[in-house]
Amino acid sequence: MNKEIVEQGKSTAITAYILVVGALIAMSMNSENKNPYASFHVRQAMGLSILFVLIGYTISGFADPMITFPFWLFMSVLWGYGIVSAIKGDTTPVPLLGNFFQKFFKKL
Repeated sequence: MNKEIVEQGKSTAITAYILVVGALIAMSMNSENKNPYASFHVRQAMGLSILFVLIGYTISGFADPMITFPFWLFMSVLWGYGIVSAIKGDTTPVPLLGNFFQKFFKKL
């Protein structure tokens, strides 16, 4: 991807990683002028947001830190990886699920 495209879409890509609200805002920002770099990160962030809500809802009934702490650690690492990738200008999918997110959200 050329450097100009990355620079144009960088703010949208970074915004996408601000939890669920950021992903929705970034989708709106990227809806008119589709930037491939921003679209890549919007798909990654949307997948992480949905995963966060689904797994978080499932384990919310457990009060045991042995169950909830690994979830928070896992999500923090994936979100951190995604936002660092967006800041650096990379299009590397998040580990484990990034390629799935790209296929599942290909319409975004």
